[in-house]
Amino acid sequence: MQKLRQYCAYQERCHQETKYKCLELGLRGPEVEEALAELIADNFLNEERFAKAFAGGKFRIKQWGRKKILMELKQKQVSAYCIKKGMEEIDADDYAVVLLKLVEKKYLSLKGEQPIKRKYKTVQYLLQRGFETELINDALEQIAKNEAE
Repeated sequence: MQKLRQYCAYQERCHQETKYKCLELGLRGPEVEEALAELIADNFLNEERFAKAFAGGKFRIKQWGRKKILMELKQKQVSAYCIKKGMEEIDADDYAVVLLKLVEKKYLSLKGEQPIKRKYKTVQYLLQRGFETELINDALEQIAKNEAE
């Protein structure tokens, strides 16, 4: 139990990660459920807090888009309610600023390419980072307009 407390205290964890850690430490069946229940009761494990920290961190530090963050949280089997709460951590204005900055940086780094290829590569790069297609296209138009002037 002490190892699990340290594991959860080090950084926010989701239930799935903690369950795997229990199995790693040799706990089986009902022991795992009891351990998780105790960690939740002692407030070492809180999925809503995890979702907020995860979404906010991935956006601010790694500059991931909403789609990628959403998929990662689903993959970690976080509840829909907690995912919703986590996604609220991303400010719409900050999101637009980061997207515009990433579009500009990528688009300008492809100066030698043909215009269509340049746009395509920029869109692909941002889709990989989890940004929405409509927002990417709007930002690209804005950058292209600024460059034409």
